[in-house]
Parts: sequence; structure tokens; C-alpha cells
Amino acid sequence: MGLNPLNIGYFLLRLKLSLKLAELNRSNMNNKKLIRFVESFVLLPIVTVSMPVSNITKDNYDFTQVPQIVLSQKQNIEANGLLAFNQVIGQKANDLKSKADAIDTFYKEHNMPLEGMGMKMVEEAEKNEIDWRLLPAISVIESTGGRHACKRVTNSFFGWGSCKINFKSKEVAIEIVAKNLGGNNPNTDQHYADKTTKQILQKYNPPSIVPDYADKVMKVMDEIGANVDTKTKQKSLS
Repeated sequence: MGLNPLNIGYFLLRLKLSLKLAELNRSNMNNKKLIRFVESFVLLPIVTVSMPVSNITKDNYDFTQVPQIVLSQKQNIEANGLLAFNQVIGQKANDLKSKADAIDTFYKEHNMPLEGMGMKMVEEAEKNEIDWRLLPAISVIESTGGRHACKRVTNSFFGWGSCKINFKSKEVAIEIVAKNLGGNNPNTDQHYADKTTKQILQKYNPPSIVPDYADKVMKVMDEIGANVDTKTKQKSLS
């Protein structure tokens, strides 16, 4: 039976990454996206090998070299795996920044007080798996980007709770509304879980109350998306 040292090295890498994933889960990380990425990376065959590995048998191969070969292959695989991991993480960070900049640019162009909240909105949209343009667009329709936020309560610029709920900060307001719209609040998930963006908006403000509410918000979403670079926009819409 042939022995493939590349398989052994690859197995060791998968084992190491599996242990890392377990460590992340034990730390109760809330970033579902990162966990999913690590899970997929554990199964990704990122390997480079310059030596022939076929037809290796006990008759034609010096097995005393196996430990050294396995170590060499393990180091090669880890180096290439780390490079690929860093490249993907870097690209993801750039993508998030482009979206955040698009939101803040829109707010700035229209002199809206929520300028600077772009990254927080993008992060919470990512965490709750909703369109990154949804929160800023709702804020534009509901309060002109915070300019006409509810007066009787604090930090209420999404119209959430019909201006009856106080939020400790802008960041908390973004977190709570994003969690609900993503269907991650057990008290409201029957309205928002597993819905398209338009369906979410129709639940948020039903057509029986404001017939064209969803269309208005989605139009603003398109305007915000126009501020992001073409490459990132194509990815976000795919």
C-alpha cells in the first residue's frame, strides 16, 4: 500500500485548524461569519508540493525520510494557508470599509448627523445577515439621517417602536434594530426571519399604512450603493 506524505501533512494542518475552530467556539465568539469562514478553510485543500508523491511504496522509498518530509510539507502548507487566510481577511476588511465609506459619504453629501456611523451599520448588517444599505436607508426615510430624530426619546432615528423607545446611544440603536430586522430577536423573529429585504420593509411599515414605504427605502438603498466602488458593489449585489 502506497504512503503519501502530502496527505499526512494536510491531515496535520486540518487537525490544527480544527483545534483553532474549537478554541473560537469555546470563547463564544458572536461573529458567525468568521466561524463559517474558518470552517470552510479547514476543508480547503491549500497545498503546494514540488516532489512526486505517486507510486510511493515500501519497495522504492526510504521511509526513514518520512518525518522530515512530513515536517517540510506541513511547513509549506501552513505558510501558504496563512498567506491565503490573511489575503481573504484583508480583502474582507477592505470590502467593509468601502461600504462604510459609501454610507458616510451619502450622509455627508446630504448634511445628515449620522455621518460616522457607517462602519457600525455595516458591521451589524454583516452580523445579522441583512443588506448593508438597509439601516442607513431606513434612517434617511424615518429621520433624514438623524436630522429629525424622535424628540421625546433618545437616539431614535429609525422610527423603531413608534418613537416610544429610548436607546442609550446611537450604536445601541443600530445594534438593536439590526438584530430585529435580521430575525435574531425571539420576540420579533416571526416578522423578520428568513425574509427578503422588501418583505422586511413591508413588515417594518406595512403597505396598509404607507403603501410605497418599501419602494422609497429601496430607492435610497440604490443611491447609497452608488457611492461604493464598482467592484464592491457587484459583489454585494451578487
